[in-house]
Amino acid sequence: MNWLFLGLAGLVEIAFSQSIRPTENFTRPLPTLVCFLLGAASIFLLSLAMRGLPVGTAYAVFTGIGAVGAIGLGIAVQRDPVTAGRLAALALIIGGVVLARITNPE
Repeated sequence: MNWLFLGLAGLVEIAFSQSIRPTENFTRPLPTLVCFLLGAASIFLLSLAMRGLPVGTAYAVFTGIGAVGAIGLGIAVQRDPVTAGRLAALALIIGGVVLARITNPE
């Protein structure tokens, strides 16, 4: 169940990362509210995951999921550049998340 909470936290973190730009530097009230709610929800879900997972593992996986999702959506939706370096970084992050999961004692 802890890994489920962690996965959900990572997915909400991805949505949070995409909700920042529409706030236009936190000058638009509704997008700002959505942004804050997503941020709080991701941290809440992370805290639930940390009840049974080591803090370091949970946080590293959480940020890894968020980073991969943010970069992936940036490439797919916002036409961010695709470079060999960015793809290598994504592969390393994904490898780290997988390694953290399979070597966790739970």
